[in-house]
Amino acid sequence: MIKSVSSLRKSLFLHIRTLQTFSKYNAQAASALREERKKPSYQYGDDEYADLDWDNLGFGLTPADYMYVMKCSKDGEFTRGELSPYGNIQLSPSAGVLNYGQAIYEGTKAYRKEDGKLVLFRPDHNAIRMKTGAERMLMPAPSVDQFVDAVKQTAFANKRWVPPAGKGSLYIRPLLMGSGPILGLGPAPEYTFIVYASPVGNYFKEGIAALNLYVEEEYVRAAPGGAGGVKSITNYAPVLKALSRAKSRGFSDVLYLDSAKKKYLEEASSCNVFVVKGRTISTPSTNGTILEGITRKSVMEIASDQGYQVVEKAVHVDEVMDADEVFCTGTAVGVAPVGTITYQDKRAEYKTGDESVCQSLRSVLVGIQTGLIEDNKGWVTGVN
Repeated sequence: MIKSVSSLRKSLFLHIRTLQTFSKYNAQAASALREERKKPSYQYGDDEYADLDWDNLGFGLTPADYMYVMKCSKDGEFTRGELSPYGNIQLSPSAGVLNYGQAIYEGTKAYRKEDGKLVLFRPDHNAIRMKTGAERMLMPAPSVDQFVDAVKQTAFANKRWVPPAGKGSLYIRPLLMGSGPILGLGPAPEYTFIVYASPVGNYFKEGIAALNLYVEEEYVRAAPGGAGGVKSITNYAPVLKALSRAKSRGFSDVLYLDSAKKKYLEEASSCNVFVVKGRTISTPSTNGTILEGITRKSVMEIASDQGYQVVEKAVHVDEVMDADEVFCTGTAVGVAPVGTITYQDKRAEYKTGDESVCQSLRSVLVGIQTGLIEDNKGWVTGVN
């Protein structure tokens, strides 16, 4: 009986050792697999593309392989960031971003040229705008070099998700948020900077067809002294109700008026607005309630180069209804023509098509962004 028990113990011991060894090798294999998955996608062949229908890209989220993450230490300095597989992040329920909306974001794009090379459009201006927005929201921000480097790394690591030339772009979203926990109202004790990406086509479902806009009179987007002039996340949820209502009535987007008199044009839900009358192109002044769009700034310069008189001023809604053309600009929308605007009981129609001012400006901008037109302005930055 004693011998039998001893043999049983020995057998059990050997069995446990076997399980431990198997578990060890299994853990090593799992670790190796995780490391393999972390290998950047730029190790794939240069001619490899993700498996997508490039001819039918919309503006929906199709996460690319990798995102860039960088943390801000307590002394206000950002540590060295790194690429990691795209995925969920952990946040405390009391994170500043979740409770007090302390976050800002940017939007830029990577384009593929005909020769296959990737380029970015004025990412340094996105970096500067983020720093300005961060100051308004009492947040530290990455330096211009840190920002541009992060965007470059994200674009390069995800290059198989950059559409073929002329098929779209890789939309890149840098996001800065108060990730540290806090209960009382105040700035977060820690900040996280994340850059992720998604291949996209046209922002509006109409594609490059003309938009139909509705002038919103009940709701306002921003007020003097607020944060309408920075790309705060708190600017966007409040427009959803008016936008949803307009879309249910068949409109593409809404145009907001000033909060005081509700007679002067501000901007649409996610883009700036231009009004054309003869050889004059007017756009609302960025007086703290309107976002200083990078596409806006670029189009203004292109228009001046083409001999138009470009004016920043308070644009009365009556001027809009009497205009020859209206168009919208933004990183996501590009340069989008407006076909009609409805204000109260009036509906104005505008010139669109190949001979329009909008199309002329758009063709130059897209040409520079994609390398079809020589960049004499230093707007394009190479990725690889």
